[in-house]
Amino acid sequence: MAVDRDHVLRTAAALLTRKSTATMDEVAKAAGISRATLHRHFAGRDALVRALESLGIAECEAALDASRLDEGPAGDAVRRLVGEIEPAAGLLAFLYTENQLFEGEEQNTGWARIDDRITALFRRGQRTGEFRIDLTPAWLTEALFGLLASGAWMVQSGKGAPKDFTHMTAELLLGGALRREES
Repeated sequence: MAVDRDHVLRTAAALLTRKSTATMDEVAKAAGISRATLHRHFAGRDALVRALESLGIAECEAALDASRLDEGPAGDAVRRLVGEIEPAAGLLAFLYTENQLFEGEEQNTGWARIDDRITALFRRGQRTGEFRIDLTPAWLTEALFGLLASGAWMVQSGKGAPKDFTHMTAELLLGGALRREES
């Protein structure tokens, strides 16, 4: 029987997001395969995490493409981005906790591409006067990632309703990012 790699990765992501210390045995069990089969596809936890990273990058890039970041007001583009990335938010929440993915010589260039595209969106919003200029685009990008991860954890823990994810995440970020008229 052929192993559905996508199913294994998504199952692993869901499990590891809820329980970051899960063993490879637990991942295999959750995916409905033996540990030996899992090991044939992913030599160890690091290989599994790197495969999850590749999936996360692909999903983020697809969400960025679907969001049409250059169209309309920047705030609307942020809202579209949050909505498009919502299905991958749980995976991103797990990856967000894997610090080794974002540091050192082994860093995947995909994260830099994603950061660059989101940072450009916030920079555009600043140029058009939508977003505050006292918050750097890099800071806003990291804040977005943090809110996406927190929102995913809220939904997964049952503390937040899935239907509220997009609105709550985007509006919390934008409520702090929008330029206010001075009185």
